[in-house]
Amino acid sequence: MFIPNTKENRQEMLEVIGADSIKDLFKDIPQDLMNPQYNLPAALSEAELTREIKAFAAKNKPMLNFAGAGIYEHFIPAAVNAISSRGEFLTAYTPYQAEASQGTLQVIYEYQSCMCALYGMDASNASHYDGATALAEACGAAARIKGKNKILLASAVNPQYVKVLKTYFGFGNNINFEFVNTKDGITDLADLEAKLTDDVAAFVLQTPNFLGCIEDGDAVAKAVKAKGALFIVSANPLSLGALKAPGDYGADFAVGEGQPLGNAMAFGGPGLGIFTCKKEHIRHIPGRICGIAKDADGKRAFVLTLQAREQHIRRERASSNICSNQALCALNAVVYLTLLGPAGLKEAAELNIENAHILQRKICELPGYSLAAKAPFFNEFLIKCPVPAAKVVKAMAKKGITAGYDYGEVCKECKDLLLVCATETKTAADIEAYVSALGGI
Repeated sequence: MFIPNTKENRQEMLEVIGADSIKDLFKDIPQDLMNPQYNLPAALSEAELTREIKAFAAKNKPMLNFAGAGIYEHFIPAAVNAISSRGEFLTAYTPYQAEASQGTLQVIYEYQSCMCALYGMDASNASHYDGATALAEACGAAARIKGKNKILLASAVNPQYVKVLKTYFGFGNNINFEFVNTKDGITDLADLEAKLTDDVAAFVLQTPNFLGCIEDGDAVAKAVKAKGALFIVSANPLSLGALKAPGDYGADFAVGEGQPLGNAMAFGGPGLGIFTCKKEHIRHIPGRICGIAKDADGKRAFVLTLQAREQHIRRERASSNICSNQALCALNAVVYLTLLGPAGLKEAAELNIENAHILQRKICELPGYSLAAKAPFFNEFLIKCPVPAAKVVKAMAKKGITAGYDYGEVCKECKDLLLVCATETKTAADIEAYVSALGGI
């Protein structure tokens, strides 16, 4: 698209946003991403390209995976992809002539219903890009509702989410974030209460948190509500098959990453941003909501409603500039939940808990290894190693095992900590193979 801005137009816009030059406007973008030079090979025919891709694929080596840190390996029933691959769902893109797409709208409506039931909340939108953007949108909504620009974050929130928050609100949105300390793997209530001052809009809690630990939602909610702040919870949806729903302990907004619900890891994406809230905040929901109405003949009809997005209302009044939802990933999630049902989801969650605790106990029986975070955990836990975790990861990879996530990558003082995950996909033989390989390092 060509936008005929004159030199004077550009200079005037730069002055308004407080930048001295175009170069200054893009200073936060790494230089190696600015106008990179691509050394692309010559074009290939389809047959040549197929051979090339197969040669690349042949280099892949199957690894026994015990890593999590935000993206998790779970069993996906064959029916999930069989249904979402039907011709009616071949595109994940959103319908612009919405009411002509009754099937797609019904899927969105069913997805919203599932998310409300799972998180114990009153309303859900049609989804966001991923768990990080859903959390950012909840923070923005809380700041608008309270008219305050300070938000407290539990320090055990996923560090990738924190980066997204700082990117979201680093340019002109002016939301300030302050961290609340962690004690024994979960939020330090004394530190939280001390930092819940009158200028705080909301507190953000993740549970299970990035350390894998299960937070005390009731105690945190009590402290937050006593100071009149809003309560935002980011929760792993699969864990809610066994754990208390955020809505049941007072969350105003409950968000999460929906990848564990029938979506493949796929090298870290795409994700599925779950966004739910209580009824009193429904008009602050970003994106779109699908509802039920009646058509001219009095029959049930699905419609898009409360579309507080910039494509539908005046931009300055929009609650968000997010324009699309992850419809195909949301479809996978609702098919997965429908296939499992409440009992199946509970069983999957309990298998995650069981496998993770079996593995943790066996690891801690090895000389030099111990549990670093003492709080109860779901399917992920932090282990203190006798050597740097990076060396453990490298040595285990040579044995065909992804040992976990080197926590030293986000905490320089924590080079001996390893974040290990065991989901329902791990068998007793897998766990024994891990422990045997770890003991042989």
